[in-house]
Amino acid sequence: MTSSVPSVRARRRTALAALLCAGLATALTACGEDPDQGTNGVGKLDAMEIEKRAQRAADSADAVRLAGTLVSKGGTYKLNMQLRKDGGTGSVVSKDSTFELLRIGDALYLKADSGFWSHEEKPGTDGGAGGAAADKLQNKYVKVPQDDPTYKQLRGFTDKKFLLDGLLTLHGTLDKGDRAEVGTKRTIQIQGGDGQGGTLDVSLEGKAYPLRFARGGGGGTVTLSDWGKNFPLEAPAQVDTVDYGKQLPKTAS
Repeated sequence: MTSSVPSVRARRRTALAALLCAGLATALTACGEDPDQGTNGVGKLDAMEIEKRAQRAADSADAVRLAGTLVSKGGTYKLNMQLRKDGGTGSVVSKDSTFELLRIGDALYLKADSGFWSHEEKPGTDGGAGGAAADKLQNKYVKVPQDDPTYKQLRGFTDKKFLLDGLLTLHGTLDKGDRAEVGTKRTIQIQGGDGQGGTLDVSLEGKAYPLRFARGGGGGTVTLSDWGKNFPLEAPAQVDTVDYGKQLPKTAS
């Protein structure tokens, strides 16, 4: 008669090994897969340190592409901007208008459709410069005078540091979130105020660049890519440029 003792002992050893593996999983033993294997190690840090790493990586990069949607009291805006330390280019789309921006140093150029240059006029009122400006300026590059009230506002869309500082700010107590993916890259998420202060995906591959930011309260989501990839910035041709003088028409929105 064959004894069942060896098989019982074998089952006990297997159960014990499984228990040990489960208990030591957080210590990343050979019992299971190490979630940080092949990463930059940022996933092992606490939320505040991850945020600092992401900010340092963003500040050190010469260029980035920012694309996505921002929601504010003034409406919803779709951005697709390429940003460098010395300028930027791209487009901004709102409900009523579309415009393109190009900045080289302090020289800021604006190209917009007629919806940007003119407002709807009430019946029986004088449209003023609105219609004329729209006809003259639509789809032409206009060099925005630095004294114009809209210069600072429009320049902000092309300013890498200004835009990233404003967009990548998490509010409230920082917490470490889940591991996720943005495109093909693995990320670690950090959240502000239980997610109500925004959620930031930080790359676990290569430099700890921020790759996606979801603003709290449904304020939109932007993705960040092409970190460090340079792109050309050239002034528009003279034939495509209109000089409107010291101030843009007041109908610009």
